[in-house]
Amino acid sequence: MEQKRILLVEDDQNFGTVLKDYLTLNDYDVTLAKDGLEGLIMFKNDIFDLCILDVMMPRKDGFSLAKDIRSTNKEIPIFFLTAKTLKEDVLKGYQVGADDFLNKPFDSEVLLYKIKAILQRKESEKDVAEEIFEFEIGKFHLNSKLRHLTINGELRKLSPKENKLLKLLAIHINDLMPRELALTKIWRDDNYFTSRSMDVYIAKLRKYLKEDPNVEIINIHGEGFRMVDNK
Repeated sequence: MEQKRILLVEDDQNFGTVLKDYLTLNDYDVTLAKDGLEGLIMFKNDIFDLCILDVMMPRKDGFSLAKDIRSTNKEIPIFFLTAKTLKEDVLKGYQVGADDFLNKPFDSEVLLYKIKAILQRKESEKDVAEEIFEFEIGKFHLNSKLRHLTINGELRKLSPKENKLLKLLAIHINDLMPRELALTKIWRDDNYFTSRSMDVYIAKLRKYLKEDPNVEIINIHGEGFRMVDNK
């Protein structure tokens, strides 16, 4: 199996070297950059599977670097390393596209678990996204590439978020679609405001799907949603 490549951006040379060596021992191919600007240059000149960014760095901080990375790659997982646990920093990190935060000092085994889990999830999402883009939902046909929802020959063009949300529900048809999965995958944040936004989109989808009484989206309290096809 090909080694996964990690870009580690850390201005503490000793800590960065130790972490790089640890990840290398666990079969990851790690590139270490000493600050945000060097990290951006390395990111632009190579291909990586995951980024681990320190927050406080000279020349370019981790948040600015993450924003630059997200402008060219919306999918690559980004972990932040921080010595501070301020709520404002955590919110800012998620707003610029963080997948996770690790507070220094952290358990290195937990980091390994998080890396493995998110890389496996990204691989499975990538496989599904690439292989499946057409779904039969009761009497509806969804083409997620074109964002077309069709019933009885009538076509509705979905908005990008409507399309992504309905596709996730279709992938999990008759099963639970976790709320946090949709929030992090579509809205890239899991907070009160994005949660309310998702509820609005769920209501829109329910309105569209009313044309087939056998299809409904059920709210699983505290967990997420389940789209049921009763045909």
